Amino acid sequence: MVDLKGQYQKIKDRVNTSIMEVIENTAFVNGPEVHSFQKELEEYLGVRNVIPCANGTDALQIAMMGLGLEQGDEVITADFTFAATVEVIALLKLTPVLVDVDPVNFNIDIEAIKKAITPKTKAIVPVHLFGMAANMDAIMDIAKEHNLYVIEDNAQGIGSNYTARNGEKIKTGGIGHIGTTSFFPSKNLGCYGDGGAIFTNDDALAHTIRGIVNHGMYKRYHHDVVGVNSRLDSIQAAVLRAKLPHLDQYNKARREAARKYNNAFLNEENIITPVICDNCDCHVFHQYTLRVKNTDRDALVAHLNEHQIPCGVYYPIPLHTQKAYQDKRYNEGDFPVTNAIVKDCISLPMHTELDDEQIAFITSTLIAFINK
Repeated sequence: MVDLKGQYQKIKDRVNTSIMEVIENTAFVNGPEVHSFQKELEEYLGVRNVIPCANGTDALQIAMMGLGLEQGDEVITADFTFAATVEVIALLKLTPVLVDVDPVNFNIDIEAIKKAITPKTKAIVPVHLFGMAANMDAIMDIAKEHNLYVIEDNAQGIGSNYTARNGEKIKTGGIGHIGTTSFFPSKNLGCYGDGGAIFTNDDALAHTIRGIVNHGMYKRYHHDVVGVNSRLDSIQAAVLRAKLPHLDQYNKARREAARKYNNAFLNEENIITPVICDNCDCHVFHQYTLRVKNTDRDALVAHLNEHQIPCGVYYPIPLHTQKAYQDKRYNEGDFPVTNAIVKDCISLPMHTELDDEQIAFITSTLIAFINK
């Protein structure tokens, strides 16, 4: 699904040198590489504050801690996403409120958000799923109207440019009150282990979060807030610094591969391809996910695997039916899109090293199965 080795070969000299510098200076935690990466990512994203942390799940949890959300507060998020998004809500004893998604872009449904708001609602967590920017203008309008926080889950969307209604382009993660991301190795900007970060333009909030990630300390052994131990280590920061200058090119390569996939499937009525906007970089294709109709999706997965073609089903089970997150408030009729997508979605290999021969083999093998 991801060719990390091929990507590494092109930047190995920078990566190897940077890692060895960390080992030689022995500043393994919170060293110069972390601070330099923080500043470079702030500049890239156009945000005032980046706070690195240990992983993307921690980033979401710390964001909610920093906002001071309290037990019982309701947080609205999408039913169709990875469990980490809702996991941290439950861990903090907040109340997750899952809603359906848009059938075209798989992102959180705007009308569903509006219907889910109650006096207990305190925050919305849009997920830029598969790398496609959510409708942030509409979400921020809702948040402003109801005095809600917006926490962007940007784990799959880093580098995506959201075009606001006024024409301004803004990097996802820097639009809401706070944004989070993951640097898991397979991400568009991935390290060689775990890593994450939190973004905000609110300096006071950033100050709070900087204490939370470091045991609640601003001064050594002075614990001013309840915190956690969640820090990006220097070796991972060194890897990310080597990759960050290439991120736009990586995302461009992913978009080009997605266009080639879409073109190959153009005349296939049983394949619904992801949307690619003309002259728009709102989608960075962390995953290339399509839907197959009148087809046994699981049999297709087996067929591709038999031909040594990696594929994935993201995600096979709606969150509202997962044992950990079931709630008697949920009505199956409220999730028609999610319940359909989980049965027919499939993700194909998507990475910076895909070539035309690979894409041709993948698409022809899939089409042959669909039309047999």
